[in-house]
Amino acid sequence: MIEILNPAEVARARSAGALVADVLQELRSHSTPGTNLLDLDRLAATLIAEGGGTSCYVDYAPSFGRGPFGHHVCTAVNDAVLHGRPHDRRLADGDLLTLDLALTVDGIAADSAISFVVGDHAEAASLALIDATEQALAAGIAAARPGARIGDISHAIGSVLGGLGYAINTQFGGHGIGTTMHQDPHITNTGRPGRGYRLRPGLLLALEPWVMADTDELVTDEDGWTLRSATGCRTAHSEHTIAITRDGAEILTLPTRQQP
Repeated sequence: MIEILNPAEVARARSAGALVADVLQELRSHSTPGTNLLDLDRLAATLIAEGGGTSCYVDYAPSFGRGPFGHHVCTAVNDAVLHGRPHDRRLADGDLLTLDLALTVDGIAADSAISFVVGDHAEAASLALIDATEQALAAGIAAARPGARIGDISHAIGSVLGGLGYAINTQFGGHGIGTTMHQDPHITNTGRPGRGYRLRPGLLLALEPWVMADTDELVTDEDGWTLRSATGCRTAHSEHTIAITRDGAEILTLPTRQQP
C-alpha cells in the first residue's frame, strides 16, 4: 500500500516527527557510560506517553521477528545495526549506539534513527561509519523531489556509501510511512536512477542508510530480533522521515529543542 496524505495528515505527521526527534535527543543525553539499555527503554515509554504518542514497536510482530518486539525503542550497540532489542546491558565509554524510534501521533507515524559514540573516547573508524550514513541520508533527501523516482533516492544513497568503500546490504532499507509504520514503496540503499514509483506531494518516506564496516552480511541474534554484522564489525544507521512537497523534501524528524 502506498498512501498519499492530505495537508491535515501531513500536519499530524509533523507533530509525530517532532516528538520522535525530541525523544531521541533526550535518550541520547541519557546514553552515558553505565546506563542500562532497559532504562533507556523505560525512559522512551515515559517520554512517548507524555508527548501524546503511541509506540509503533511494542506490539510489532513482522515475519522477520520472533513474536512481538515488546519494547519502545531499538537500541543497537557496536556490531548490532537494526532492530536492536533492549536488554540488560550497561553502555561503556566508546560504544557505538544506534537509537531507532517510531511512534504515532493522532494516527500518523514517523520514524527516525541516530547513531553516536557514548562517552568521550570515539574511535575515528566509528565516526567515519556514522558520517557515511549521515552523508548518504543527506544525498537521499536531496534527491527526493516531485517527479523523481524511488530509484533516484536509492542511487543517491548508494553512490555515497559505495563511493566511501562500504558494501551495501539491500535486504532492509527505507520505506513508505503514513497511517502505519511500514508501507510501500521499499527503498533500497542502492539502485538505478529513473526506476520505480514516481514521487508526488503528500507521500511520506522514511530514508535509512546503514552500513557495516567490512561486510554486507547480517546475522540474527538469539533474541530473534537484533540484526548484527556477520563479522562482528561495528555498524551505523541514520534515518529521517520526510514529506514530499511541491518544493522538494521536508524533513519531519528534526528536534524542536536543543539538548544541553
